[in-house]
Amino acid sequence: MSETLTRAADPGMLTRRAPGPSLRPASINEAERTVLAVLSSGASVQRGGYIERLSLGPANLELPRSLPLLDNHNGASVQHVIGSVDQIRRETDAQGRHTIVGRLRLADDHAWGLVKDGHLSGVSVGYVVMTWADSTEGGQRVRTAGRLALREVSLVIAPADDGARIRSTPSQESRTMPPEIEALATEHEAPAAQPGEMQTRAAINAEIRSIARAANLGAEFADAQIDAGATVEQTRAAAFEHLTRSAQPIRTHVGVQHDAPELIHARQVEALAHRNAPDLCPLSDAARPYAGMTLAGMARDALARNGERGLGSMSDEAVLIRAQHTVSDFPALLDGAGEHILLASYTAAASPVRTTLARQRLARDFRAISLLRLDGPGTLQRVTESGEIKAVTAAEAKEGFALETFAGLFNLSRKALVNDDLGAFADWQRQMGKAAAETEAATIVGLLTANAGMGAKLGDGKTLFHADHGNLLTGDSLSVEALTAARTAMRRQRNPNNTPANVTPRFLLVAPEQETEAEQVVGALTATTTEAVNPFGGKLTVLVEPRLPAGAWMLFADPATSPVIQCGYLSSAPGPQLASRDGWDVLGRSFRVVLDFGCGVTDFRGAQRNPGDAI
Repeated sequence: MSETLTRAADPGMLTRRAPGPSLRPASINEAERTVLAVLSSGASVQRGGYIERLSLGPANLELPRSLPLLDNHNGASVQHVIGSVDQIRRETDAQGRHTIVGRLRLADDHAWGLVKDGHLSGVSVGYVVMTWADSTEGGQRVRTAGRLALREVSLVIAPADDGARIRSTPSQESRTMPPEIEALATEHEAPAAQPGEMQTRAAINAEIRSIARAANLGAEFADAQIDAGATVEQTRAAAFEHLTRSAQPIRTHVGVQHDAPELIHARQVEALAHRNAPDLCPLSDAARPYAGMTLAGMARDALARNGERGLGSMSDEAVLIRAQHTVSDFPALLDGAGEHILLASYTAAASPVRTTLARQRLARDFRAISLLRLDGPGTLQRVTESGEIKAVTAAEAKEGFALETFAGLFNLSRKALVNDDLGAFADWQRQMGKAAAETEAATIVGLLTANAGMGAKLGDGKTLFHADHGNLLTGDSLSVEALTAARTAMRRQRNPNNTPANVTPRFLLVAPEQETEAEQVVGALTATTTEAVNPFGGKLTVLVEPRLPAGAWMLFADPATSPVIQCGYLSSAPGPQLASRDGWDVLGRSFRVVLDFGCGVTDFRGAQRNPGDAI
């Protein structure tokens, strides 16, 4: 039998509900006001776009000593506590299926009267899942709970499954299909006859007619079983099969979306980001239905999907406050939209010195990053029949760098949230994205312009651009001849073992004043004579950096093969990161952007500098 999943008032707790009939309790103890109940049978449930599966075995569920007994999962007040549950145990059948059973002790007079008189027998359990495992079966997504914990038990009109109910008497004659199936399959209904109790055919026939009446199968079913000479066990099996075959499915409506919750959240984040920064954040067709939804509307939607009721009578401010404190999806909406705008602005403002010239790497922590340099033979050595293969030694280079932390803070007022005025919030995200890109670019350019334009110092104590490094040229304006001299000097670079470095120039870095001149020099023009052919046409890419002073220009190799600059991020948080919390000093919400970034000059062979003519 299937169960239906709903969500309780506690955002971390799930409950299982489905329609079920009322049964007259048979395990009543009026003196102690207790009754036995099946709390859960652990069946699979359909949850929107996936199936949720639980296991009630000892490895997955540790049974508590007691639980509160609530009225319909209402845990908002102690007034809704109607008793307690103890003697919680696990029962296992021959097929290894587990059922959780407990004793309900009722303190509420009204609820006790309903249970005692048989008017209320539905039981539902509230639980939380700590770990999940995702899989696919038959094209259907399945989420299996790795570990779960029971939080409360409730008396409900519609119990969690047909196995979750107060245990009942076998003498009831008017029942619906699900109890009959359980009745015929368990020991709590009419017991099978024992050899010493049923020795005559008349006794067997009487038991057959009793089974037919209990299952509402009529005299014709009983007569057919008697005429066939069926035993009590055969009749019980036939009744079970008949009820299973003829039963109509129970139709249950549950207030969940067909889409998985994470998909709805992602589309609302996309719509919110687009509404506040349409030039940076495009809108997909899937997110278009949410484009006109206000912040309060998204809060109502999150609460409704969480099982909240009475939202229509609540003001926008009340809905927003409730959503911020009870539903984790809603605060994540602002964070997600802010991250969209932040990263889009950060990407748009990125400098080519970071995206093109610097090699990126990740660091596990804030300790200094040291580079490993191989200093071995320039060529493979010939090995004789019994000769030894020489090892390539690795030495730690003196060059390196460490990550530093940069951050900014912004407060979004409660009035802005209620008024759905997120313009300042979006503007701040734009500014923080640009600020993060500016921080990175300024830090990298500072390595190139340090020491009067000669660059940062390397491990040998000399600046990046130095005559001893063979990468500091005589001042000359941009021309084919000047580029030829720079390319030749770069190709003549040697490795530490004195083998050719074989460095090929790829990028020409200039200040804005030289952009046009650079494009003309490297442009591919149609030549009428051999002498007019531009040897650099289409071979170099011009990069313009506004932070560079006018005059000097530089030639760089591809950082994938000959890196000059390396930059790093924290592996757990690459790029600018957005976090938020409820405002404490001010009403509203506080947002923080943090960037963990570092860079350093690691080698000189992939760069050439020409001081140029004064402009």
